[in-house]
Amino acid sequence: MFKSALKIASIILLAGVALPLGAQTAGDELAVPDTGLNLPTNLSTFGKVEKNLRKAMVMVNGEIITGTDVDHRLALIVLANNGQIGAEELDRLRVQVFRNLIDEILQIQEAKAEKIDVPKADIDQSFARVAANFKRTPDLLAQYLKDAGSSSRSMRRQIEAEIAWSRLLRRKVEVNVSDAEVNAILERLNSARGTPEFQLGEIYMSASAETAPQVTDNLKKILEQLKQGRSFQAYARQFSEASTAVTGGDLGWVRTVQLPQTLAEAASGMAVGQVAGPIEVPGGYSLLYMIDKRQVLMADPRDALLSLKQLSLTFPASQNDVQAQAFSTEFGKATQAMGGCGKADEVAAKFGATVVENDQVQIRGLPGPLQELMQQMQVGDATPPFGSRAEGVRVLVVCGRDEAQAGTEPNADAIREEKENERINQRAQRYLRDLRRDAVIEYR
Repeated sequence: MFKSALKIASIILLAGVALPLGAQTAGDELAVPDTGLNLPTNLSTFGKVEKNLRKAMVMVNGEIITGTDVDHRLALIVLANNGQIGAEELDRLRVQVFRNLIDEILQIQEAKAEKIDVPKADIDQSFARVAANFKRTPDLLAQYLKDAGSSSRSMRRQIEAEIAWSRLLRRKVEVNVSDAEVNAILERLNSARGTPEFQLGEIYMSASAETAPQVTDNLKKILEQLKQGRSFQAYARQFSEASTAVTGGDLGWVRTVQLPQTLAEAASGMAVGQVAGPIEVPGGYSLLYMIDKRQVLMADPRDALLSLKQLSLTFPASQNDVQAQAFSTEFGKATQAMGGCGKADEVAAKFGATVVENDQVQIRGLPGPLQELMQQMQVGDATPPFGSRAEGVRVLVVCGRDEAQAGTEPNADAIREEKENERINQRAQRYLRDLRRDAVIEYR
């Protein structure tokens, strides 16, 4: 199986314009790069592009996209970002959504031309899985989408396009990865044992010398939205022109040698959770998101599994801040002297604290500051009290610890599949580009 590839790229949409009596000149003569298009150096235009004009209906190879279709899909993005998207950002998203809808139509049309139809049952099954992720039934999800200004039809259309495109690629695109290639990758992985490896997300936009300022400006605006807590995955799906757009921009686990030099340099200095960019890469610019880090084929201490007891202490309302601090200090001394979990209940009872046990706590699931602390702790150790006067303080005691296991040894079949996916995605990008080039788009 391979991931369906969806490359969202800019499409030049030409609408007819009336010719005025006088032509507008471009001004001073500019040097024109060699594009092979035989463009004049003294450019005169007749009329202007009304970029903010919203047409009521667009035909893509005879199939309709309405303003309602765009609104419903846009509402899905707003929903993914908890409704916190400004008016200017919505305008930019609307343009990108429109381009996505064109791509979906082209994908479904091409699949049907190859006698590939997606049965309703397959769409229903995928829609049900989405509903389950939302902890809803399909009917409740449909009502939820309607209340949010979208529709189940919009989501189902997106599902249909992804399934149709995936099945079309499986039929039309053939790739071959030799045993020699797989063995070479295995050797490189083993020689890279212990080196840093990153799980990265990317939002890529292509750019030429002429479009670079606009592209970098767009990426900077997206970066500001991401820093305010917007969903990276949602923005990658709508804006990224890379084949990973369909997976929310996830590049998977990569090493610096697998990345363009500029991305490798940026990733090496990034912390988990950080977003950086725009970063110039061959053909355009990228935003980079550090999802996680690890060392190749080595155990990650954050994967250690802990058995913990948590002692929680609240402060009586009658205590002032000085008294509360003293009470917390005594509590900390007592928990540090327990010598393990055996006396935890006894100490908790003495201070009126509550005890909660959990024997399946992975370090990487804890808040960031606690992760660093817990990696150093052994069985029987207790953390210093942490918390606040208002919410109370807590102490974690390590009752047991299962150390992280070494990283999974490289698997030849998995490597072959990953390499096949990469080549399929590259060909899929060219395939979709050709469909866009030949599309007939009419405004009504």
